[in-house]
Amino acid sequence: MSSDSEFDLDAYLARIGYDGPRSPTLDTLRAIQLLHPQAIAFENLNPLLGIPVRLDLESLQHKLIRSRRGGYCFEHNGILLAALRALGFQVTGLAARVVWNQPDDTIPPRSHMVLRVALEDGIHIADVGFGMSPTAPLRLQPGLEQRTPHESFRLLHSDGHFTLQCRLKEEWTSFYRFDLQEQVPIDYQVANHYVSTWPSSHFVQSLIAARATPEGRYGLRNNRLSIHRLHGQSAQRVLASAAEMAAVLDELFGIAVPDERAFAATLARLSWPDFAAI
Repeated sequence: MSSDSEFDLDAYLARIGYDGPRSPTLDTLRAIQLLHPQAIAFENLNPLLGIPVRLDLESLQHKLIRSRRGGYCFEHNGILLAALRALGFQVTGLAARVVWNQPDDTIPPRSHMVLRVALEDGIHIADVGFGMSPTAPLRLQPGLEQRTPHESFRLLHSDGHFTLQCRLKEEWTSFYRFDLQEQVPIDYQVANHYVSTWPSSHFVQSLIAARATPEGRYGLRNNRLSIHRLHGQSAQRVLASAAEMAAVLDELFGIAVPDERAFAATLARLSWPDFAAI
């Protein structure tokens, strides 16, 4: 992640569809954090296909802004960090341990990037790179249920650490745990190398995509597509071929598969129910 002077703010704001005020206020941050995950999908095609995930600012802009691609936390929040600094926000990068679907006594690595934003309205947490990221900034205030345009979230605090929880099906589910120690680019480079190349990383072993919409969320895990509606029932669908998956990635997630032949070959090596990689 290089200097902010190389960042094309106009291109980023056009990519997410933001044409409002450019003052570093909570309202501006709210608008950007809602629009970003609707315009730029969460996805892990690069690690899945063995393509390096590069975090320098030019690579992030080429992939997430100028190409029809998304990325994961280091890419999404890396480019959001550059955008917010270009707008005049005071932002620092943090690191989190993902605890979603993990046993309570598990201590996972710091594999997720989060942003701390200092505003006149107080300290807030911004995150557009978790797949089910909050679609609004969250005030750094423990115990407060905070509604977003999608789900409700809250932060718990214990022993110097904050835990982000989301209200899912009327239950609070922990997503990740973090402290306020500032991270520098090399910290993210090390974590990014680990999650994008370690053989047992789920980013290497599974296909994952997610996008927020005004009506809810789309999610893709391997060949199972989920459509979650804010005010209605959710639905699931099994995708039966690589061609069908590439079409869904294009039409619902706005993702252009970088190499459809390599994509099909990779899926053919994975074992999923009701799937034929043709």
